[in-house]
Amino acid sequence: MNFKKMLLPFAAGALALGLAACSDDEENTADAPEEETAQQEEGASQDEASQEEQQAAAEEMQAKLDEQKVEDDEVVATVNDEEISGEDYNAALTQIQGQMSQMGQDPTSEEAAEQIKTQTLDTLVNQTLILQKANEEEVTASEEEIDEEFAAFQEQFGGEEALNEILEEQGMEVDALREQIAESLKFDKYIEQAVPVEEPTDEEIQEAYDSQAEQYEAAGQEMPDLEEVSENIRMSLMQQKQQEPLVEHVEELKEAADIELLI
Repeated sequence: MNFKKMLLPFAAGALALGLAACSDDEENTADAPEEETAQQEEGASQDEASQEEQQAAAEEMQAKLDEQKVEDDEVVATVNDEEISGEDYNAALTQIQGQMSQMGQDPTSEEAAEQIKTQTLDTLVNQTLILQKANEEEVTASEEEIDEEFAAFQEQFGGEEALNEILEEQGMEVDALREQIAESLKFDKYIEQAVPVEEPTDEEIQEAYDSQAEQYEAAGQEMPDLEEVSENIRMSLMQQKQQEPLVEHVEELKEAADIELLI
């Protein structure tokens, strides 16, 4: 298993932030009064110092996050004799660190590091168990399904050329991405078979939409039209319905599995 696909959104976000940091509005000061020009130069100097401080803080944070990684060739766990590599662990670790940061939590504290390690290993073990079971039951993804999902990836990242650039940055081949898409589709198909749930009704979707709209209004924001977000709401409700029975199913798989955590 390879989790570089999980990192693609982060790569795209980092690229966007990098471009934003490098773009400054240029003003023509040739005809400006001497005092105004001096003020502008002082402001630019302060902005530059602030950017340098932010850059230093970001590098310090990244160094602390990197300390949580392991060697790529290290085996971090085995699941029914299938090894999980440090490379897979580091990729999943990075994603979970990012999620914690987005929630406003510090992923570099000693307590957070231990929590992230546990969550990362648990995520990898669970996904490995589900994919093993999917393979055992010969769950497959058709080429048509893979093509459709791959086209969605291209659209998400701005087209074929943009996606290829991101893949190159990640050191990943198109065929490897297609293989991961196939695994992801098998993963989802198995869950749908093992933990079937009823589709949310129109009333449930409307109720969830109204609840979110109230939260948006309280925050002084405008909720998009129902038509724009109904599919996202439907998927969210499906995941909520699946969560408890899926946890129970994975626990059953764990009880019957031979699992060894090595870090």
